[in-house]
Amino acid sequence: MFLRSFSYDAAPMRVRFGAGTVAELPEEVTRLGLRRVLVVCSPEQEQTGQVISRALGTHSAGVLAEARMHVPIEVAHRAGKRAVELDADGCVAVGGGSAIGLGKAVALEHGLPVVAVPTTYAGSEMTPVWGITENGRKRTGRDRRVLPASVLYDPELTVGLPVGMSMTSGFNAIAHAVEALYATDRSPIISLMAQEGARAMAEALPAVAARSGDLDARAAALYGSWLCGVCLGATTMSLHHKLCHVLGGVLDLPHAATHTVVLPHALAYNQDAAPDAIEALSRAWNAPDPARRLWDLSGRLGTPRSLGELGMAESDVGRIAEEVLRDPYVNPAPVTYEGVAELLRAAWSGEPPAPDR
Repeated sequence: MFLRSFSYDAAPMRVRFGAGTVAELPEEVTRLGLRRVLVVCSPEQEQTGQVISRALGTHSAGVLAEARMHVPIEVAHRAGKRAVELDADGCVAVGGGSAIGLGKAVALEHGLPVVAVPTTYAGSEMTPVWGITENGRKRTGRDRRVLPASVLYDPELTVGLPVGMSMTSGFNAIAHAVEALYATDRSPIISLMAQEGARAMAEALPAVAARSGDLDARAAALYGSWLCGVCLGATTMSLHHKLCHVLGGVLDLPHAATHTVVLPHALAYNQDAAPDAIEALSRAWNAPDPARRLWDLSGRLGTPRSLGELGMAESDVGRIAEEVLRDPYVNPAPVTYEGVAELLRAAWSGEPPAPDR
């Protein structure tokens, strides 16, 4: 078999995985040569942030529980200012994409290393991708300065994640693997990780839904999110992520739930143009129609299946489509206004995904 030309750039980070791993956080901070680290988290995770801060002892410069979805620029500036005031030389980001995104924003502005302690399956901890929202528009970019220096995956910290949020967070992770399979800069290594990550997460989510406190199920989901996150960090994003970035930046829709609703439709949109990706996902899920398989899994797990129920109005379809076309990401199928608008209308109403939109 002839292999297409590719490049593979391994991420320079350290990963520690396993139940109880968070107890090794002080050792990890010391290994990185950090003196005082600011713990950043969302208001909902403040209690966990305080536990982490106490565990860090004299290494903790305090807790900033202000992380928000889509990283508003004013929150990013406030966090950076607080880190400087406290003489912090690093950040420990505890939580999901919002907290890790805030840690990245501080790293981008002030160059402080980030140690990530994920409590969801968003996968941001494995990427050099940052995102900041200003004036209703979400900007994203890639910079090695924001890539966490260490990541600690502890399934015990995910047990408290509500089942509904666990499900949408898992779909968010699967989206990273799906788009990596048809990215123009994919490699055989990343394609293997993407197929395995998609398989692992789709298998783990029903187990988490059935037994939310089961550490084995939670660990399997973290394993899947790790692989899917690596894929996001190693490849460029396509139409699915562009749609979610615009929907989040313009309408402030919930990040993971938006991924959950949009993904089956975006995959169906690209299905005919990405046969290798469809073949890989069909193997991973033992399903001839991966887009419909995702739709059915979403229904089985009780996740949202329409943008309307997330707060989008039908009248928003046109302006979201226009914003997507303003600066489209590279995509296997041509990105047209008519195609994107039709995709959005189906996702808004909750129709099943259909190819050839």
